[in-house]
Order: sequence, then structure tokens, then C-alpha cells
Amino acid sequence: MLPLLAAGLFSVRPAMAQKYRTAAGMRLSPGLYGLTVQQKFLPKATLEGLVLAGPREVTGTVLAERHFGILGPSLNYYIGAGGHVGNNKDSGAFGGVDGIVGVEYKIALSRLVISADFKPSVEFNSDDWARFPTAFSLRYILVKEKNTGLFNGLFGGDKKKEKTKDKTKSSNQRRGLFDW
Repeated sequence: MLPLLAAGLFSVRPAMAQKYRTAAGMRLSPGLYGLTVQQKFLPKATLEGLVLAGPREVTGTVLAERHFGILGPSLNYYIGAGGHVGNNKDSGAFGGVDGIVGVEYKIALSRLVISADFKPSVEFNSDDWARFPTAFSLRYILVKEKNTGLFNGLFGGDKKKEKTKDKTKSSNQRRGLFDW
């Protein structure tokens, strides 16, 4: 019975998979460190930009990521793909394609998001043909998501109702003081 309950809880997919629109912060991995910026562009998708530096190289990466909620919008896992370019002091310019899979948690009552991920890449014009790094990121939420409360939208309260006026009056009718 307990495994069935656990399987049911992990299969729940909430409507929104994350609680922010824009977040920026630091990314730390063995040998590389730098900046990360995430921007939501679809309800469950973000673009992430990374600028990373190490002792012998500098890289820039852009990733498109799809987020999936785990037990609510504060805990997510995500998968994605993208590409990178960089410069190594020993071998010069290089590029490549990246994949990413990770998990992130929006810390309750704060504007902080922590994440851990695995970002394998295939390199072109580099001494390393493949890399398999893991990393930890800490981001600060710059722009929050609207209507992410527990009960928002549950009873249809988030839908805006438009009021329409009946404009079938003829133009020769007299208007009153409050008729506009």
C-alpha cells in the first residue's frame, strides 16, 4: 500500500512548475564557476544563460529547459539542451552541444532558488571531446510569478470577467446625467 501511495504522490503534476519568471545567481562546479540567469518564456519552460570561467578557459552557454513539478511548484526537476562557445588558453576557441538534467527548490518565504544538475556536453575543436560535469547553483528571484498561491485558480477566481455594455440605444434618445 505504501509504494502505491508514494507512486501516486510522485506522479502528480501541478499546473505551474516553478514560482518565478526571472532569476540570477552563481553557479559552482569542479573547475568552473560563474553566473547563471534563467528567464521563463513559456508556462513550463525557461532559457538559461551561463557564463563560466576556470583556470584555463572561459565559456558561454545557452540552454532551453522544460520544468516539471514534484509535489508542488517549489520543487522541480528539469531537462533541456543547448549549446556553448568558449576559449581555452592552450587550444583556442571551441564550441559544443549540451544536455542538462537537474532538480531545483525554491526556498519557502525567500527569493532564493537552489539547484543541482548534471550537464554533459560534446566538444568540437577541443582537446576534450566530451565532458560530464555536475554543478550547484544559487539564484535570487528578480521577478516573481503571479498567482502561484496554493488555492489560486482552484475555484476559477483568477479568470477576469469582462463587462460589456449594451450599445443598442439609438442616437436620438436623450441621455441622462449618469449615462455614458
